[in-house]
Amino acid sequence: MLVHAVVAALVLRFVFPRSSAPRRRRLMGWWSAKVLRILNVTVRLEGSPPALAESATMIAANHISWLDIFLIASLRPARFIAKSEVRDWPIAGWIAERAGTLFIRRARRHDTARINDLVRCALAEGDCVALFPEGTTTEGDRILKFHSSIFEAAVANRAHVHPAAIGYEYPGGAPCRAFAFVGELSFVQSLGLIARQRAVVARIAFGAPIEAAELSRREVAQLAHARVASLLDRAWAGREAEKALGP
Repeated sequence: MLVHAVVAALVLRFVFPRSSAPRRRRLMGWWSAKVLRILNVTVRLEGSPPALAESATMIAANHISWLDIFLIASLRPARFIAKSEVRDWPIAGWIAERAGTLFIRRARRHDTARINDLVRCALAEGDCVALFPEGTTTEGDRILKFHSSIFEAAVANRAHVHPAAIGYEYPGGAPCRAFAFVGELSFVQSLGLIARQRAVVARIAFGAPIEAAELSRREVAQLAHARVASLLDRAWAGREAEKALGP
């Protein structure tokens, strides 16, 4: 991981600034997929992520781990909206900033307008923007309320919002709690827990996109929450069915 982080730093410092937008997306997708392979994470995809050619696209997902970012980016490279504290993480914070992460200051109630402008510029450049509207992480056993304010950017930019449901489990189907970035866990501690897992399956399911153009931000938040919850319910039901059948 350390070697791969150094490679990322060199690419972001010397290659990224001189690359076209399509090449930057390819590099992000390659680097994210390599992170998953290094950590022995196998991806199981259901549904279809936004196509590269699709314009004004956003992804709204439930949030379990910092690894969610690399999981999504390995399938559809995106600019992520993240809390400003991420910028202070060792190595990863610098990489996130250089890769174009949009940092939101949650303590400032009026930061939405600034984020809207940044999202508008990102979408105009053809980038997909991804967000975690719960505003925090869970252990993957529930889904929290989606904050509607973060969807103002989707409405203002008439975006297509793709709901996505994320979950981590062991090959046998049991939930993997070690991937949850919750409580007082530091980034380094979380990385250590994840690296110690022999093999983990990352499941991600995409639902039908939501057209935000004619909706309010509250309506988009409610629809996105309902679709992500439905995808998670289906995944949990499938997991229980597999366990009932046995080996």
